[in-house]
Amino acid sequence: MPWGEITSAANCRRNRRSLLIGGASLIALPFLSPAWAQRRPVDLALALAADCSGSVHVQHYILQQRGYAEAFRSKEVRQAIRAGIHGAIAVAYYQWSGYRLQNLILPWTVLANDDDIMRFATQMENAERTIFGGGTSPSGAIEFGHKLLSDLPVQASRRVIDISGDGRNNTGPPPAEARKAALDAGIVINGLPILHMEQDIDGYYEKFIIGGPGAFMVPARDYESFAAAVRRKLVLEIADHKDPAIFEG
Repeated sequence: MPWGEITSAANCRRNRRSLLIGGASLIALPFLSPAWAQRRPVDLALALAADCSGSVHVQHYILQQRGYAEAFRSKEVRQAIRAGIHGAIAVAYYQWSGYRLQNLILPWTVLANDDDIMRFATQMENAERTIFGGGTSPSGAIEFGHKLLSDLPVQASRRVIDISGDGRNNTGPPPAEARKAALDAGIVINGLPILHMEQDIDGYYEKFIIGGPGAFMVPARDYESFAAAVRRKLVLEIADHKDPAIFEG
């Protein structure tokens, strides 16, 4: 499978090869959009989950976080946001590692124009890493994202958890139960596996992490190629797969 190629949940099944806040800590930050934005319907509520487990070295995490910021600044992502029915999305960003180790870094923020998007991208790029180990638990990341989306302060047409990571679940329960609970609640789980440590981690994400209607993943060969992969993935998530021509030109 070429790097950056989209793999759907349906293709996963065909080819082989988807919060309980508990002890997790939350960084107390205000809602980053004005009060009117909280009442505005959005096309998508997207919970972005960034891997901060021990396998993610400092420079690798910087590339991961910078990749997200660059993606939001890109013409393609900004165009996709404006092209929606409501012309707005809501985004939250959290870091994760072990089963009870998740930190909310940027709370729900409505992005409805370039100023909103650029401000969010800058806040994301400058945010500090708060977790530096503790195992790898996509199941905990899914539960945390589920909780965030259950407490959503806006009306959203679609709700998505977007998990990036470079390893399998090695602490806490397997992802199956958390995945099923999220899917039963109407939440879609997409993935961005990073093939830095395990060259077949994309197969694991296909089989055990992603799920829901239209679920897909875009693997990145390494952290250096993360920015391009996440840009493509965000466009497809925001546009709901409806505008592949958005990459032309």
